[in-house]
Amino acid sequence: MAPKNRRMEQRIDEDTDVLLTRAAAVTHESVSAFVVRSARTEASRVLARADVTLMPEAQFDRMLEALDSVPHRIAPLADAAARARRFKHE
Repeated sequence: MAPKNRRMEQRIDEDTDVLLTRAAAVTHESVSAFVVRSARTEASRVLARADVTLMPEAQFDRMLEALDSVPHRIAPLADAAARARRFKHE
C-alpha cells in the first residue's frame, strides 16, 4: 500500500463514536484503522456494483430475446429521430 500522507476528518455524533469505538475494539484495531478498512471495503463494493448489472436468469434471457428480436417501428420515436437536431456536437 502507498505511504499514508493524506488526512481525513469527520464530525460524528456521540452514538456513532461509541459504535465505532466498540467495533474497533472487537476487531483489535484502532478506530482510525477500523474506519479506513470499513470505508475501503464499502467503496470497493459500491464501485463493483456500479460496473456490474445483476439480474435473475429468466430476466436476462428475456433481455437477450428482446435484443435478438426483429425491431419494430415506433412512429413517434422514428419521427423524432428524423427531425433536425438543435445542437451540434463538435
